[in-house]
Amino acid sequence: MRACVLHAPEDLRLDTIAIGDPGPGEVRVRIGAGGICGSDLHYYFHGGFGTVRLREPMILGHEVAGTVDAIGDGVTRVKPGDRVALNPSRPCGQCGFCLAGRANHCLDMRFYGSAMRFPHVQGAFAEALIADAAQCFPVGAAVSIGHAAFGEPLAVALHAVNRAGPLLGKRVLVTGAGPIGSLAVAAARHAGAGEIVAVDIVDATLEGARKMGADRIVNVAKSPDAMAVYEKDKGFFDVVFEASGSAKAVAQAVAVAGPRAIIVQIGIGGETPVPLNLLVAKEIDWRGTFRFHEEFALAVDCIASGAIDVLPLLTETVPIAEASRAFALATDRTRAIKVHLDFA
Repeated sequence: MRACVLHAPEDLRLDTIAIGDPGPGEVRVRIGAGGICGSDLHYYFHGGFGTVRLREPMILGHEVAGTVDAIGDGVTRVKPGDRVALNPSRPCGQCGFCLAGRANHCLDMRFYGSAMRFPHVQGAFAEALIADAAQCFPVGAAVSIGHAAFGEPLAVALHAVNRAGPLLGKRVLVTGAGPIGSLAVAAARHAGAGEIVAVDIVDATLEGARKMGADRIVNVAKSPDAMAVYEKDKGFFDVVFEASGSAKAVAQAVAVAGPRAIIVQIGIGGETPVPLNLLVAKEIDWRGTFRFHEEFALAVDCIASGAIDVLPLLTETVPIAEASRAFALATDRTRAIKVHLDFA
């Protein structure tokens, strides 16, 4: 089978890899579609992020879906022919965090396409792979593989919403309207948010947020003073999802958040100054959010039932033979929101 293997920055090759038969409790999946994530882009263009560096060839990708091709002994969860979304997380199930129900903080996590460990955990951008049956979530014959491949990023957004707590009737701001920010808009709308404003510096991504349910979109590059109205009387928003990792966005989030608001930090940037005086004076709760666990099943259910329509965010599906073009397109926010690779 062919796989998208990164050998060095911008050295992505279609290598042939061996795929055997599934063992007990395992499933072989023919991958149909895979979404290019921000972490994939960091590996492709920079060889990693932060202290995480590519030290050996690694198959990229973790946002994938496909069709079950074969099952091993003891597998009853799925059968050959089933369309499935693949959960890229493989927690150990034995550490204290796993046993406490917080598997996203597993001390021995194996996550598809990650160079955090050595040897690296190989990713899922391949024509087929062997997965644990527990990673496979059926989506039904009526759901396209492209839909199903949004399971992982939607799970990230749903976990962020869970970190915020109840949103029914709340005034919500989303800063950063990339794929995760726009999916956070959809997840907040699904959770009953009363009013949602999305801000970014690119019109194309803001249009995606509008399609996902934002009541108002604001391009703060074109209208830098447009958010000032929300700073009056100690702030307006009950909940802010900060999905950009930008220092300016963080400062603005604190400025427009009302007293005792909740800021959920999704985006990751470098060293970021924080206006602690406002954070303290307005009694703001600032919460992190990291990956997901039980939300993956919820994400698949939302996609399969049509409760959340993710396809407005899909810009283009590119054959794996043109993977380098797909990565170049995915990094251009003026032209693309989410780019999929086609492995069929």
